Amino acid sequence: MNEIETTKDQFLFVEKYRPQKIKDCVLPERLKEPFEKMVLSGELQNLLLSGGPGCGKTTVAKALCLEMGCDSIIINCSEDGNIDTLRTKIRNFASTISLSGSKKVVILDEFDYSNPNSMQPALRGFMEEFSKNCRFILTCNYKNKVISPLHSRCTVIDFTFNKQDKPELCNQFFERCKSILENEKIPYDEKSLAKFIVKYFPDFRRILNELQKQSLTGNINESILSNVINDKLTSLFGYMKKRDFTSVRKWVTENSDNDSILIFRSIFDLLMDKLEESSVPTAILILAEYQYKAAFVADPEINISACLVHLMMETKFK
Repeated sequence: MNEIETTKDQFLFVEKYRPQKIKDCVLPERLKEPFEKMVLSGELQNLLLSGGPGCGKTTVAKALCLEMGCDSIIINCSEDGNIDTLRTKIRNFASTISLSGSKKVVILDEFDYSNPNSMQPALRGFMEEFSKNCRFILTCNYKNKVISPLHSRCTVIDFTFNKQDKPELCNQFFERCKSILENEKIPYDEKSLAKFIVKYFPDFRRILNELQKQSLTGNINESILSNVINDKLTSLFGYMKKRDFTSVRKWVTENSDNDSILIFRSIFDLLMDKLEESSVPTAILILAEYQYKAAFVADPEINISACLVHLMMETKFK
């Protein structure tokens, strides 16, 4: 295998197969429509795209820029969400005219992690100062962490999916995954793949990452359903039942790469199996409280640990 082929094979699925056009994005038609109209009109607005992780916000932002021929820059606000980034990288980019004559676009990814006391207020002025040649696309998981003056300066689009959307979108993504696996020459079991997609819908990024990780074993089969976080929860419930805080704390640290909302949801799905029936309502209220707090906390690991301690203290395990 030559060097070029090796690089190609090692490329992340989420980047290698990222849709380049809005029509190829896995979204309900009601969400696609406003973006397709922007492409047809050639006029891009300032946008605030909100929704859960992996549902296509950044993909749509990039596809818009590609289809409309815009010059773009992407800033990850979880790393560079401070006022210095605004004053240097963004100002230098936005203040110059595009050589191609097209609009410039600043994509501020994970904008809910930006500083609400410095960067967010300052961005208001930037949007107005550079309105003639630059647009801003903000993506976030929690739009309530974005100050209201920015809401009013953007077209806000929520990436929400209802029960009617799920069957069609799962089917679309199932076909997309089949195409990817066949292109990569990875054997797969259709039933296991379908169950896995339904289980983690609508986090398409997580699905692709798990498929790529599982493909290292040679094929995609029912084992993919046992290689996800739910199977780690058996040990977690065992630690909580024993009131073994040290092991619980270690579990949280080892699983901190998982989204906290996914952890709360996975625990919720197992409550009936792991807790005494009388304790389930209390556990649900506790999970709801800490899931809400997850949108505001500075350290998600501490919030998850606090939730698990609360469950240990207030509930009875089978």
